[in-house]
Amino acid sequence: MARIHDIEVVVFDVLGTLVDEPGGLRAQIRAAVPESGDADVLVDESFSLWERHREREQRRVGQGRRAYAGTDVIDAEAAQLVADHSGLTAPAAIARLATASRRLPPWDDSVAGLDRLARRFPVVGLSNAGRTTLLRLTAHAGLRWHQALSAESVRAYKPAPEVYRLAVDTAGCPPERVLMVAAHAWDLRAAQASGMRTAYVRRPGGDPPTDTDEFDGRFDELDELVTELTAT
Repeated sequence: MARIHDIEVVVFDVLGTLVDEPGGLRAQIRAAVPESGDADVLVDESFSLWERHREREQRRVGQGRRAYAGTDVIDAEAAQLVADHSGLTAPAAIARLATASRRLPPWDDSVAGLDRLARRFPVVGLSNAGRTTLLRLTAHAGLRWHQALSAESVRAYKPAPEVYRLAVDTAGCPPERVLMVAAHAWDLRAAQASGMRTAYVRRPGGDPPTDTDEFDGRFDELDELVTELTAT
């Protein structure tokens, strides 16, 4: 991992990298949908509906097939799909489910890792989550940033290049001195194409690198990355 050097600013993906998005969404779907004998199956189906809808609609925005809609809108649509599928009818429960992304739990090492890193580097969050969701999620999960950036500011979704330019412009230094950290190889490939340095951290449900990916570092745990960056 000796290639990670001369870094001035560290930028983190949030959903899936620092918070357990799959586990958190599943837990909130389970709490919201009516009880049934096939609860596990219903939760799995509902989670898949949510994931497919979000990915499809963000992709449509990126392709210009849909006008930009923030994650608050897309999550509300996904919550209604889950409600229709599961038989959930209570308006208050559907409305709460629509804001599930604001209440995702951090991975066990995220809070301490960010705290250690923030003593040494400016730390930035960069997320597809909308500004309000990102604000509430940061507070709920106890994440420490110097700044949190939402892709909503450029009305696009990662992996659109303008999202990474937002991070580099905010960092105020050359992109090769900005490290992008994510559990998703697709995210890191796009950051790399924008000139940023890249580090993969393994998370359950993430998108692992392929043999052809040439990231600056690959880590099994966030602590390994933090130790590498703070060792000198």
